[in-house]
Amino acid sequence: MALLTRKRVILIEAESSYGTDPGMASSTVVLVTDLSITPQSSDVVNRDVVRPYLGASEQLLANTRVECTFSVELAGSGTAGAAPRYGDAIKACGFSEAIVSNTSCTYAPVSSSFSSISIHYNVDGIRHIVTGCRGSFVINAEVGSIPTIDFTFTGIYNTPTDNALPTVVYGNQATPLIFKNGNTSSFQLLSFAGALQSLTMDAGVTTAYRELVGGTKEVIVTDRASNGTVSMECPTISQKDYFTAALTDASLGNLQFTHGTAAGNIVQFTSTKVDIGDVNYGEMDGVAMLEIPYTLVPSAANNEMSLVYT
Repeated sequence: MALLTRKRVILIEAESSYGTDPGMASSTVVLVTDLSITPQSSDVVNRDVVRPYLGASEQLLANTRVECTFSVELAGSGTAGAAPRYGDAIKACGFSEAIVSNTSCTYAPVSSSFSSISIHYNVDGIRHIVTGCRGSFVINAEVGSIPTIDFTFTGIYNTPTDNALPTVVYGNQATPLIFKNGNTSSFQLLSFAGALQSLTMDAGVTTAYRELVGGTKEVIVTDRASNGTVSMECPTISQKDYFTAALTDASLGNLQFTHGTAAGNIVQFTSTKVDIGDVNYGEMDGVAMLEIPYTLVPSAANNEMSLVYT
């Protein structure tokens, strides 16, 4: 019987004990796009033995892990003060979660006590359970499109099994809004409210898979260097001189935008620790644009950004 690639599902849940599958209820299913899995990602060790005839040597596989990527629409849970269904995935990228009932859910980076998730990936009856997952994400937002959070995870390999597709219950993911005027507001870069075309923000979390003799299989977080790019309409120098700002070492400033208008589906990205790089020109519809790379630089532990759902 042919297995259909359209019939796939992914379930995600935080682990209370690292590397231990918490078991998945149907309510942990996440609505995603661009779902991809590398079910076996190994380091290949060639034997390269010497023999008196031509031919290849056997290959041995070491450090087998799983790679999984997917995107979610940048939208809230539908209820203010409730985490979006994909909140556990954000936490597994080196972030904390703070919930104020009926008000907000805030994600901020951490430098210790990292969370992890288990992933159940089922392709038309073949189930892959991936434990101990940690990774990173990129926010992508462009005018005229649905903004997304693009996740990349590495996890511990477990033998796949035949298991029927679960009956899923989708929820806590509100209908997304197009990134555009009216839906998106409060954009500023270095305290200037310009005309924004697109924005990326890479959390820049570095992970490493470890499998040592006498140790345990683990994906560890080793560093974070958050960065991104802003594409915006070019202001006059008198309005905002980004060229000079890029050359001023102490010119850390803000980057912010708010996406959404109704409670339960508003997402606010904020940083006050932005260091911009070399500014370049772009073009759109015959209009001069600026392409501005940036880095988020903490001045104290874990204060370089926040992602707030209200």
